[in-house]
Amino acid sequence: MKLTVVGCSPAWPNPGISHSGYLVEGGKGRLLCDCGPGVLADLRTMDGGWPKVDSIVVTHWHLDHWGDLVPWVWGRMFGLGRELDPPELWVPPGGIAQLQTFGGFFGIETMFDMVFTIAEYTERTPFATDAGLEITAFRVPHYTVESYAFRITDGERTLAYSADSAPSEQLVEMARDADLFLCEATLIDSDADSLPRGHLSADEAVAAFEAAQAKRLLLTHRPEELPLDESLEQAVPGLEIEI
Repeated sequence: MKLTVVGCSPAWPNPGISHSGYLVEGGKGRLLCDCGPGVLADLRTMDGGWPKVDSIVVTHWHLDHWGDLVPWVWGRMFGLGRELDPPELWVPPGGIAQLQTFGGFFGIETMFDMVFTIAEYTERTPFATDAGLEITAFRVPHYTVESYAFRITDGERTLAYSADSAPSEQLVEMARDADLFLCEATLIDSDADSLPRGHLSADEAVAAFEAAQAKRLLLTHRPEELPLDESLEQAVPGLEIEI
């Protein structure tokens, strides 16, 4: 498998950097984890046209993790994406109804159905994607929002993606023995969060990584304004990692 960081900004964008979007290649195709604002434009630059993606999976409904699905619809309907096969779109439980509600606000209720093949995943039930990768979703605490971390495998290698999460045993379980743990580190320290908790500090991300005994840690979703120890590896746009 190969991971390419497309966007890695926190909820507010770092200068010139898109929100969450991570391209995973392996199996037989390409999987996009989250699709925040700016990700579609970056993918178009990488692909030299409309993105050729087999599967998209959304962790939760905060805008910085899914917002570019809206312009993706318009491009597929009216732009350069019309001639391509529709990618499958995996959404959290209840997500089909949620997309219909969003569609009613942004255009028509069926707008997402017109350009994606949509399915809902179920917590802790592995599902196979058209990209040839298997994913297991673990619900993790993120304020009062339903959020899911992903364990992604091609049968030989495993990528663990925290999505947005507070410290939890579920997060550690999801990342257990993973070859790469892509983990958010939004906060300067735990006191900077609200209650209920919703994010991790860098120290808490390292603690989760060590408890999970994963092999490599890549921190993401981090504000540019916050310092980070030089010994820690941080996601940047365009970074490619062979897992």
